[in-house]
Amino acid sequence: MSGSPTPGSTTPLRDYLDGGVPGTTPEYVVVPRSLAQSMPLRWQQQFTGLLAELHDAFAHLPWPENRVVPSRWARLRDLAEEPLAAAGYIAELSSDGELEYRDSSGERVADPSALRVLAPVDDPLPKVADGRVEPRPAPPL
Repeated sequence: MSGSPTPGSTTPLRDYLDGGVPGTTPEYVVVPRSLAQSMPLRWQQQFTGLLAELHDAFAHLPWPENRVVPSRWARLRDLAEEPLAAAGYIAELSSDGELEYRDSSGERVADPSALRVLAPVDDPLPKVADGRVEPRPAPPL
């Protein structure tokens, strides 16, 4: 006797995105344009249709302009001055000659070796101007 089939999720997109896939945060999904434009034509047609539906459904909302900054998690103590500042921290010499880290409010960071922050990095993905990126072949069916 077989059991009844397991019903599909009612939140498949949330389930997938909560799985820690690249380009996701708790609030946003970022799709690198160079990679999306490198997908097969049928995929691009379907994705365009889905995006058009999304934009049509929520056109009444005041969409912000977004700035995407490629970033990686790094230990505070491992950052150079510019990425440190971009992450909202500064390093300065204390009166005893030790390096001291402070956050944007001026509060001293107690353990800069343990604190990991999101710091900007050079974008490792190809730019749109670089042209098509060859996708990995699909696994056989």
